[in-house]
Amino acid sequence: MENSREKKIVRTYRDLNVFQVSYSLAMKIFEVTKTFPKEERYSLTDQIRRSSRSVPVNICEGWAKRKYKNVFLRHLIDSTGSCEETKVWLDFAKDCKYIKLKEYEDFIGYCREVGAMLNALINKWQTF
Repeated sequence: MENSREKKIVRTYRDLNVFQVSYSLAMKIFEVTKTFPKEERYSLTDQIRRSSRSVPVNICEGWAKRKYKNVFLRHLIDSTGSCEETKVWLDFAKDCKYIKLKEYEDFIGYCREVGAMLNALINKWQTF
């Protein structure tokens, strides 16, 4: 049994908890947006899918370029921005009554978790 205090080895971006949580969030958003009205297809639906997917994609791209500190950090900062953007699209989805308050709160909670994980990674990226 693995000791919970042992540091998990990170071999690829897929091993990063922040990647896993942000990817899961993007997939959950994809599923819920399938129920959005058709007239939102090229606006809210497209935008919230793009911003939520941008978070794990930027983590991946930054990981690939991590030997260049500033490039890696820029991608993590871009991920943070996309996470914040996703929150605003979620506000619109809630206020337009496309998602229930409980779904909204769950999604915002995921976004906050991802944001905190990204900030921790930005501040301590050398130690992962």
